[in-house]
Amino acid sequence: MIEFDYVIVGAGSAGCVLAARLSEDPSVSVALLEAGGDDGSLLIRMPTALSIPMNMKKYNWGFESDPEPGLDGRRMDCPRGKVIGGSSSINGMAFVRGHACDIDEWEEAGATGWNYANCLPYYKRMEAWHHGENRYRGGDGPVGVNGGNDMRLNPLYQAFIDAGEDAGYPFTADYNGYQQEGFGQKNMSIAGGQRASASRSYLKPIRGRSNLKIIPRVVVDQVIMEGTRAIGVSYRTAGRQMKIFTRGEVILSAGSIGSPAILQRSGIGPVDVLSAADVPVVIESPGVGANLQDHLEVYFQYKCTQPISLNRELSWWRKGLIGARWVFTKQGLGATNHFESCGFIRSRAGLKWPNVQYHFLPGAMRYDGRAAFAGDGFQVHVGPNKPRSRGHVAISSADPFQPPKIQFNYLQDKQDIQDWRDCIRLTREVLQQKSLAPFRGDEIQPGFDVESDESIDRWVKANVESAYHPSCTVKMGADNDPMAVLDQDCRVRGAQGLRVVDSSIFPSITNGNLNAPSMMVAERAADLIRGKSLPAEDAPVWEPDDWRNLQRSKTGHDRKAV
Repeated sequence: MIEFDYVIVGAGSAGCVLAARLSEDPSVSVALLEAGGDDGSLLIRMPTALSIPMNMKKYNWGFESDPEPGLDGRRMDCPRGKVIGGSSSINGMAFVRGHACDIDEWEEAGATGWNYANCLPYYKRMEAWHHGENRYRGGDGPVGVNGGNDMRLNPLYQAFIDAGEDAGYPFTADYNGYQQEGFGQKNMSIAGGQRASASRSYLKPIRGRSNLKIIPRVVVDQVIMEGTRAIGVSYRTAGRQMKIFTRGEVILSAGSIGSPAILQRSGIGPVDVLSAADVPVVIESPGVGANLQDHLEVYFQYKCTQPISLNRELSWWRKGLIGARWVFTKQGLGATNHFESCGFIRSRAGLKWPNVQYHFLPGAMRYDGRAAFAGDGFQVHVGPNKPRSRGHVAISSADPFQPPKIQFNYLQDKQDIQDWRDCIRLTREVLQQKSLAPFRGDEIQPGFDVESDESIDRWVKANVESAYHPSCTVKMGADNDPMAVLDQDCRVRGAQGLRVVDSSIFPSITNGNLNAPSMMVAERAADLIRGKSLPAEDAPVWEPDDWRNLQRSKTGHDRKAV
């Protein structure tokens, strides 16, 4: 019988962190199972190629939602990484921690101990910030994080930041530090010109550890339960049915779609879901697969009146030159995700922290790299980041090769619809500011005719896309919350020897991209599993003046003082 102290399912953003941290103890044995294969492809390592692996079946589970009632029945893509490194190997490499209040919100929702002061040390432990360690940032962690190219690649980056200030929003020197709100330089998980995935950051340096066994290309059926104790995992590989056992714990890190699906196939979940899938109930847990949250975004696009946009780099021979330079030097346009400036704003008065995020791109194109039109352009990816609508994930069969049913229920809450109306109007206001005037041509989309509530609603329903941030489907919470699947130590209630550690455990979605908080959660969970913790750090966080009555406040960092 093959037996380990820890069996981790999923070598993604969280699983790689757990495997690295738990195997630091040479007396402990760790097995890490992953459905995908190696992440060594140049297409994964090269930042500018980010859209290619995401669109390859080899690296992507390729999930999609059921028809979404709030989006006129559209099915939405839900890509998830199927490769060592998981979604951190196919994502856009935007490094966003979320606001401090997002993390405090977890504790307020019942996840005791999961507050900003307790989590900040783990954010710091995981990163190697290119400006070095300070009160908010880590300087020597595994994950290389940089602030882009200091706006040198294209004048449009700085023009976008200046436009935000023109509109009355503050400048922020570091949205992952003291002040998230405002416009500033984007952080990216890129180090030495290469993608700093969880695999490259955490696993590559420790591949030689004798107490860590990485098992790729396996599809997990279920957790093996002996009564209510997890004793191992059954999986399939090369057409064979296999089992692996633990003398300690099974830890699911298969992501916000994979983890609830595995729990349900193991008989842990809502009775109606399990019954419909002909899975015997082991532990009734109605919250498994519930509480699904995601971010939506649109591309706000303009023509550019100067010949400086990325649209000029899309020909095959220009891409070849960019690729060649990157291969030999790890520099140039191949070494960036092209989101070099950004913004975080509040869409209405009464919000204490931002609920809208901007990613600026000096080109007009789709996420798959196709040009929006023949000519120069620029765009901003934007959307409300604190949705109230909730969806679910539910298996329809015990077959692990049968994808689960995913229903996001986007725009089912009236406030979400109003947030989009505000978002479209506020974004157009920023993009019409004087700092962008030397570059701004016609509005490609939405178009100035999209202005009334009704026209905005129609356009959003037809054009909105997922930002690929599904989360919160196996949430932590208080003992008296029947929908809280996990306790504050990430243990599955009602079970022994079973935890979940990934973005599915968030009680609520953070404001921003999810890779950074997913790795932070795994850093802290690794210590909880080992029975220790880093001391809390009470660092001050910027709060806007009179946020209860004002939508914006230009009293942030003084650019000259940074």
